[in-house]
Amino acid sequence: MTVRTRFAPSPTGYLHIGGVRTALFSWLYARKHHGQFILRIEDTDRERSTEASVDAILQGLDWLGLHADEGPFYQTHRFDHYKTVTQQLLDAGHAYHCYCSKERLENLRNQQLATQQKPRYDGHCRHLKHPPATDIPPVVRFKNPQAGEVVVRDLVKGPVIFNNQELDDLIIARSDGTPTYNFTVVVDDWEMRITHVIRGDDHLNNTPRQINILQALGAQLPEYAHVPMILGSDGQRLSKRHGAVSVLNYQEAGYLPIALLNYLIRLGWSHGDQEIFSLSEMIELFDIKDVNKAPSTFNPEKLTWLNQHYLKNTDPVEVAQHLRWHCEQLSLDLSQGPSLPELVKAQAERAKTLREMALNSRYFFIEEVEFDPSAVQKHLTPEILPLLTELSNQFAQLIPWQPTNIHDLIHKFATDQQVKLGKIAQPLRVAITGSTVSPPIDVTLHLIGRERAVRRIQKAVSLIS
Repeated sequence: MTVRTRFAPSPTGYLHIGGVRTALFSWLYARKHHGQFILRIEDTDRERSTEASVDAILQGLDWLGLHADEGPFYQTHRFDHYKTVTQQLLDAGHAYHCYCSKERLENLRNQQLATQQKPRYDGHCRHLKHPPATDIPPVVRFKNPQAGEVVVRDLVKGPVIFNNQELDDLIIARSDGTPTYNFTVVVDDWEMRITHVIRGDDHLNNTPRQINILQALGAQLPEYAHVPMILGSDGQRLSKRHGAVSVLNYQEAGYLPIALLNYLIRLGWSHGDQEIFSLSEMIELFDIKDVNKAPSTFNPEKLTWLNQHYLKNTDPVEVAQHLRWHCEQLSLDLSQGPSLPELVKAQAERAKTLREMALNSRYFFIEEVEFDPSAVQKHLTPEILPLLTELSNQFAQLIPWQPTNIHDLIHKFATDQQVKLGKIAQPLRVAITGSTVSPPIDVTLHLIGRERAVRRIQKAVSLIS
């Protein structure tokens, strides 16, 4: 049997952290078992589904590298087929038309609530021999078994038993002929040959209904795994205030995809005490049966710590590919500065996110630096004027312009002038970057370039004068 998993988001909003974790678990399980990962867009809610949400889902998965082997498939493109399967159930006696008015259903619900019964359809139209004399367009209901039980053999929670008497005859097609969620999911999982349904445990109560429909269709049942939800630090369901924003917001905030994936796999799953996982290790070690039964707590500080780890330990060339996007967002002219891999090497220890790294690196790509007034007041003093002037002259003659040569020149200059290195290094840093914070001064000067560095020092000299 070829393992086939699926991720089936509804495009009624952004792709958030919980959805990404579900997609990751499904993707990893398929990769581990050399199977296929299918992407399905469940857009039957035509009033709330938007193209913008679809685009955000596709962009988010692409950014994370969770590429599908098949799809995306859109449920709205399959409406005619759902009607065909609905008719098959009607013909086989597994479904029936229901002509109950909204008023009758509302009265039924109120009566059940008044007598402390569970609100459910009473099967009023279940045994009709002929359509009643009414102009109410009928819905189609699935004829759920009235006896026995459904056992969901969940890979995460273990066996969960549902009594069929507790399940009413759900609507599978609305009065306008459009299919409902629980029906389209069943048809798609069946026809797309899904072997493992991995999804949030908020779908667990839908599962016995879906199993009954699958059995009525004569379909082979997939295995189910319902993963617990993610909570905020206050124990409440994850919301925007906890960080449950669009996954693309994490890209904009400067997180590496591998850092976010590494963080999410550890939300509810573990492998001993290991915290850092490469993508190949995630694929090799992950098993859905090892997912915890209890909810997980989202910790943004832990995510940031992981991101900083990856900034410092990932191949600078790979980090630079992501840094480029952030530099472009700041409209930096990358042709007028150092190579991005070299920049990553210089800045990785000083940034927690790619955005922070890009913001802190603007002075490498602009012609005129912006001076921090407090840094100017403290370090660009009249006393430093002759030292900066002479350093500028010596830098103009330095060939080749390499960090070791720059380092040696600055140290020799400090010795010759009988001043401490810090006495010259900080004013020099302010002159070429505008502030007192940068990578080591020799590395910073090298990345800025000789001509640009000399011009900036001369401008600082003019500022002092």
